[in-house]
Amino acid sequence: MSGQAETADWGPLSSLPGNPMMWILILGELAVFGALFVGFAVARALDPVTFNASQAHLDGLLGGLNTMVLVTSGWLVAIAVQRRTLGRGHRAALFGAMAFGLVFLAIKVVEYADKIGQGFTPETNMFFQLYYLMTGFHALHVVMGLIILGIVTWRDSLENMETGAAFWHMIDLIWVLLYPLVYLLR
Repeated sequence: MSGQAETADWGPLSSLPGNPMMWILILGELAVFGALFVGFAVARALDPVTFNASQAHLDGLLGGLNTMVLVTSGWLVAIAVQRRTLGRGHRAALFGAMAFGLVFLAIKVVEYADKIGQGFTPETNMFFQLYYLMTGFHALHVVMGLIILGIVTWRDSLENMETGAAFWHMIDLIWVLLYPLVYLLR
C-alpha cells in the first residue's frame, strides 16, 4: 500500500468541485423542482383566469427584493470559496452570505403573513396551493443551506466549502427560475 487513501471514481462527477454526493443530491432536487415547475405551468394553462387573478395579489417587489438578497448571498459564497482557495480570510464572506440567507427567510415570513392576513391560504385555490408549496419547499432548502454553510464554517476545508457552495448556488438557481414563473409571467 502506498499510504494514500484510494479515491472513488465518480465518472463525470469526479471533476466537479466539492463532494460528488452533493451533486447527486443537487440533480435530484433539480428534478423535483423541475416537476413542480411543469405542474405549475400545466395548472396555469388549465385555469389562466384564476392564476392571473391570484398572481395579482403577490408582491412582486418583495419577490424581487428577495431575488437580490439571495443572489448577493450567492455572490458572497463564491467570494468565500475564492478567498479560501487563495488561503485568505473567507469567514466574513460566509457569515455575510448566511446573514443574507436569514434576510431572505425574514422577507418570506413577512410575505406569508401578509398573504395569510388577506385570507390567501393554501386552501384558497390551486394557485395559492402551488405558491405555498413551491416557495415553502424552497424556503426549507434555504434553511438546509444555512445549516450546511454553518457546518462548512465549522469543518473548514476547501472540499467542504465547494460542497456547501454548490448546494447554495442550487438554491439561487431555483429561486431565479421560481420568482419569474410564480410572480411575473402571465
